[in-house]
Amino acid sequence: MSVTATEASDTDIVHELTAFQQQILVILAEDSRYGLAVGRELEEYYGSNVNHGRLYPNLDALVEMGLVEKSALDKRTNEYALTEAGHDAIVTRLAWTFSRFLTSDSRTAEINDLVTAAQE
Repeated sequence: MSVTATEASDTDIVHELTAFQQQILVILAEDSRYGLAVGRELEEYYGSNVNHGRLYPNLDALVEMGLVEKSALDKRTNEYALTEAGHDAIVTRLAWTFSRFLTSDSRTAEINDLVTAAQE
């Protein structure tokens, strides 16, 4: 497969992701977690319960896409970790968002302030 075809394929995957799946990737960007911990982070974000019937099929879909790696912690618990392709998907989405949002010096300053605050 050529480099161009690979890049197009990676971009196509990013376009197929739901907002829920993108949020899972961002949660896993911080550190690997087991499924219930991912669910708790999503519940904090949404301010409401996240059904296991929604969480686990989305985690499995991200594993199938190669964006998340699944490994067994024990017989009942799986751990999920972001892959390099998952990292690239987040960066691709951020690049697209920034390319449309950063239309003035004041907006750029807002993002710089957010990055500085996140690093503290």
